[in-house]
Amino acid sequence: MSAQALLISLFQYKAWADEELIAGLTQLGNGTPHAEYYTAVRILNHAHIVDRIFVANLQRMRHAYATTGTDEVPQPEDLFNAIKKTDQWYIEYVARLGRTQFNEAIEFPFTDGTPGQMSREEMLGHVIAHSGYHRGEVGRIMTQLTTSSPRDTFTGYLHEVEPARRERMR
Repeated sequence: MSAQALLISLFQYKAWADEELIAGLTQLGNGTPHAEYYTAVRILNHAHIVDRIFVANLQRMRHAYATTGTDEVPQPEDLFNAIKKTDQWYIEYVARLGRTQFNEAIEFPFTDGTPGQMSREEMLGHVIAHSGYHRGEVGRIMTQLTTSSPRDTFTGYLHEVEPARRERMR
């Protein structure tokens, strides 16, 4: 499997896992949400801002973020819609990259102003790892409030979207 095929699959998994988490949070937010609900939304907002920062970095564009968070908790529905759009952007972006573009080094400033340099492949890997870490944080909050959280494993995703993988073992 090529790096491109793997990254496309990982970003499709990210979108799937984000959808599962958003559905769970939407259900949790119905009625009178707990304070922990807003903590979960704030965590997802941070992860989303980092996703958007790297959208700009990957395109060698400036972004408008001075930090990786916001003072105000965003409206959940607005945030959830923005996450879905950004997830789709990453899937489409990785699909249209040429082979040599993955290793291309890009210089960019971190939000604290210090210079950085990473390859596109490293940036994409960072976005996947970073978002997974924060989905785990939100999943833990949901488990504390409801005794369960949405599924969030790459293997679970692969077997759901490609059920023939399980059939091969029988």
